[in-house]
Amino acid sequence: MPNFTDTYNLNINQGATYARIFYWLQGVGCSSLPAGANGPPAVNLTGYTATMQIRPYALAPTVNYDASGDIVLGTINGAIALTIPAADTEGFTWWTGVYDLLMTSAGGQVTRLLSGNVSVSPGVST
Repeated sequence: MPNFTDTYNLNINQGATYARIFYWLQGVGCSSLPAGANGPPAVNLTGYTATMQIRPYALAPTVNYDASGDIVLGTINGAIALTIPAADTEGFTWWTGVYDLLMTSAGGQVTRLLSGNVSVSPGVST
């Protein structure tokens, strides 16, 4: 797999569930649409693991949130489902940060697939 990084900014509503599905397509990177009959095939994610952390800024020693456990990988369809529970976003007291998504193959090859800014919109209702 080539090493490329797509940029996607996350906008999270405090106190609400954040859910997003990305698809890793061969030679393309991430897409919000699954592989189609006429498009590039999906990357088979069998054996892959995902790591995603949100930090105040790149290389910050503090982790605002570790979303690695909130990711479910599809296999042959290349789906990467991120679901941060409302119970977790409710506790967010930081409003901005950065993240990246690292995909590690069964053979140990690491690809930084996504990165971007994170903004949290403070909640009003409880």
